[in-house]
Amino acid sequence: MQKMAELPGLRDKCGEGTSGAPALAGSCLVDNRLNLDVYPDGCRRFLQLFKEQRGDMVQVEFLRLSSNDRLLGTTLGSLPHLKHLKSLVLKGGHARDEFGSYQRGSLTSLPPDFENLRCLTHLDLSFNRLSTLPSCILRLPSLRVLLVSHNSLVTLPEDFGCLNKLTFFSAMKNQLRGLPQSIGELSMLQDLDLSENALEFLPEEVGNLHNCTELDLSGNRLLRIPDSLANLKSLRRLHLHSNLLVTVPASLARLPSLSRLDLQNNCLRAIPAEIQTSPFVHLRGNPLGETEPSLQAGNCTASAAVVIHSCISSGSFTVTSEGCKVVLACGIHFYFPPGAAPDPLRIYFRSLAPDPQWVKLRHHDVLLSRVLELQPHGVKFQQEVQIWMPYVSPQALHHHEVVVRTFSGQSWSDLTTRVEQKRKSKNHVAHCSVLHFSWFLVVSRLVQNECKVPTEGTLLFSSVDPNIKVIFPPGVTKEPRSVKLQVLPVSAEEIEEITANAGCRASPLLYLSQDSLVDFLKPVRIQLPLPPGVTGLNLDRSRLHLLHGDLEGQTWNDITSEVVLEFTHLYAVFEVTHFSWYWLWYTTKTYIGGIAKKVYERLRLYQVNFIALQRKKDPEQVLLQCVPKHKVDPVLKKLQDRYRGPEPSDMVEMFEGEQFFAAFERGISIDMDRPDCVDGRLSFIFYSHMKNMKEIYVTSPVDRKGQAVKGQVSFYRGAVPESIPEDASRRRKGPDSLWLATLPIKLPQLKPRWDENPGPLYGFSFPPLNLGNAETGYLTQANLLSIARRVGADWQSIGLNLGLTYQQIERIGYNNREDLNKQILDMLFSWAQQNSEDPECVSKLITAMKESGRQDIADEVEAIIELGRQKYSESIRRVGLEQESSPEDSAVATV
Repeated sequence: MQKMAELPGLRDKCGEGTSGAPALAGSCLVDNRLNLDVYPDGCRRFLQLFKEQRGDMVQVEFLRLSSNDRLLGTTLGSLPHLKHLKSLVLKGGHARDEFGSYQRGSLTSLPPDFENLRCLTHLDLSFNRLSTLPSCILRLPSLRVLLVSHNSLVTLPEDFGCLNKLTFFSAMKNQLRGLPQSIGELSMLQDLDLSENALEFLPEEVGNLHNCTELDLSGNRLLRIPDSLANLKSLRRLHLHSNLLVTVPASLARLPSLSRLDLQNNCLRAIPAEIQTSPFVHLRGNPLGETEPSLQAGNCTASAAVVIHSCISSGSFTVTSEGCKVVLACGIHFYFPPGAAPDPLRIYFRSLAPDPQWVKLRHHDVLLSRVLELQPHGVKFQQEVQIWMPYVSPQALHHHEVVVRTFSGQSWSDLTTRVEQKRKSKNHVAHCSVLHFSWFLVVSRLVQNECKVPTEGTLLFSSVDPNIKVIFPPGVTKEPRSVKLQVLPVSAEEIEEITANAGCRASPLLYLSQDSLVDFLKPVRIQLPLPPGVTGLNLDRSRLHLLHGDLEGQTWNDITSEVVLEFTHLYAVFEVTHFSWYWLWYTTKTYIGGIAKKVYERLRLYQVNFIALQRKKDPEQVLLQCVPKHKVDPVLKKLQDRYRGPEPSDMVEMFEGEQFFAAFERGISIDMDRPDCVDGRLSFIFYSHMKNMKEIYVTSPVDRKGQAVKGQVSFYRGAVPESIPEDASRRRKGPDSLWLATLPIKLPQLKPRWDENPGPLYGFSFPPLNLGNAETGYLTQANLLSIARRVGADWQSIGLNLGLTYQQIERIGYNNREDLNKQILDMLFSWAQQNSEDPECVSKLITAMKESGRQDIADEVEAIIELGRQKYSESIRRVGLEQESSPEDSAVATV
């Protein structure tokens, strides 16, 4: 930002008494702007300046104060004397309560003489405790922008329409139940945000807002909208998502300027054909064309509403007593039967990357999905809610089954799950029913058989191998207990490959568990098949060993001499009183426990290769991926048209859920402020059926001097899962054992960066831009230029996903034909200028990049926003305000 001249005599006063903050003090009063909301005693400073330098203070045109300040009430009396004041910000949210939530300010009203601020055009009273709009606001003749979001307003004054110069009004996150008819008199209003209120109806006069270009009514309780909205000929964006709309007027599709109509997350039972076929209407994930098999069977009543939601990673929707079906863009489906929620209930969802610190996989488990969090936690539904979760189809996982696993806050448990296949897409979904919401994920586990053991005894056998049986005699327990059985068959070829000994054979691996800590009162009889090629006729009993493993499979003891082994022609039978792992081995080796431990460990390892590819059109964009060995060729074939690079690395072995790092070396570096960057290295978690892929832009920190840079990327082991054997963990420690592989990376001669050119670019002259809002952070013009240089040939699909029409895309392409850079800049900045006042535009940009297959740019945008927040937090910490400031309040990223 260009540095402005300072008012004389105020710079030192503003910074007085604040050690270690000379830079902040210097920017406290710049030109006619006074920013005191970053200080815990900003009001005291204002009063001191007003008393000692009143002649200079009355010239202030822009003032920011925190309404969390305890001296705010005293300060309000002095503000009407600032006759030249044009912009006043009295926001709360600068302090947190004991639970970490941002506290609203103490402002409940304004003094009557505020109407003396005749020059005031911008007033921000967000994050306060206003229950009614102060009447003095209605007598501010120059007011153009009014923000009262995050307050407790229940209604607006009847004469609210007297603010006839108002162009922007935001009252989001209040408790408004209705609007005055005079709102239609705001003839100059361009942007109206009434989202997250309690509106149940709109007056017909809303249709008189002829200059309105954006209207946000999302997150209310609207059952219908007036037909008069069709009169808003200037309207470009209409947000109606997260309401209770049953239908919408077809006339909305004929609005001449409309480029976006968001109807997601409603109770739409009928969608007019004109709405469905309009290109600007957002109904992604519309379930009307595809119904889940179980719903077709009659589980979904005809009266149930359909809720459509296109948010991928997070969002919310409302469930009423009528019930509904909810479809998320990521493929997750819900069915709430009528009566499941007796009162309207807001459901919040998030899709999370699995963190191995709390997503605990059991032995031989395979992760098949991301983590789905549903809130509110602990609320019990009156009827079971059905959930369908898509998952990655498991490959080469024999003797496994797919289940949905849920986390209670203390432990994970598996739900009764039915696997279904979508009719059209052929994708698989895991279907379960729940009464409570928490965290959910899909895993593939060893097939599990279970039974309830009564006092009179019972029989349990394996569905994988019916010859494996567990017999519970009468009197085995006093109280009924649950028993679970899992079996892992191990082929003779696997045993021979791992042990390098053709004479070793082993039976299927048997795991038994129970829900009681007490041993059985009587011995339990177990039948296991003899190892392959061994029968009761040719059996050499000196070579047969029965092994018992602990729960983690780290210790295997030979218990052959401790039990009575009986043999038939095909089976071995023995008795035990407690449960764990059991394995029957046939070998001439003496130290069989160590061999079994080695084999068991190898059965849990995956053979993988690393790939490092560079985009053909932009070599600075690097794709890194860890791929199971059998998938390498298909993955490379899929990527070969867009990427080039060296051959995959040599094969290495990794556990499910194991951490590894990628480090760029020898003259190549990455953005160290990325959230997934640890000590300069990219962090990965290996899951055999997930993508394990990241795209990142690399740079050279040294001057290339017209030469290419020949660098490399190396992969290193990180933290290992807690459940792996100690020996395997020990082998992964030490400087020599961490390295996995190294692949070459070559950066060509550096081209001039767009954002390093101080003049107009390619004939374009761009106005200053700050996209976003104070709570989520901003993207600047420099950030957009940095993003633009990485878009490449994907600009058209990105533009369409940003909401530009096909006609706009074609016009941009024609006007800048034969110049890809101009096309990209024209598209991106055209969209940015149209959406510069949209507080959600940054999240929309991230979503558009993901939908266009450019996860790398989406990650970069998120990193820029996060970096801006970090820089703001650091500036706050330098003046000792770490515990009282709100990083989200005003984060501007400048990277």
